Amino acid sequence: MNSPIVAISTCGTLEEAKKIARGLTESQLAACVNIVPGIISIYRWKGQVEEAPEFLLIIKTRSGLMADLQRKLQELHTYEVPELITLPVTGGLSAYLAWMGEETSSDSGRLP
Repeated sequence: MNSPIVAISTCGTLEEAKKIARGLTESQLAACVNIVPGIISIYRWKGQVEEAPEFLLIIKTRSGLMADLQRKLQELHTYEVPELITLPVTGGLSAYLAWMGEETSSDSGRLP
């Protein structure tokens, strides 16, 4: 299956967020990545409750690209365990969904 999905990740700096967003779009693993600044994450890590400012990455992609996207994200990310979760896209503007498919369809530039 190769349906449109939204993947979500976070990172600690704007510089890293831009690096990941550019890396995913340049390799055609994402049609678009939105960077949302100013979030605060409260989470459990190694038995402790932590709090950190982060940047949210909203990644528009296709389900068939997740293995390559995961590898690329881990290559670019500085976190020991980066967040990466996916949400199904159950509808949307057909022209936008078609654009997503077109921008993630070429194998040129993708990871081997």
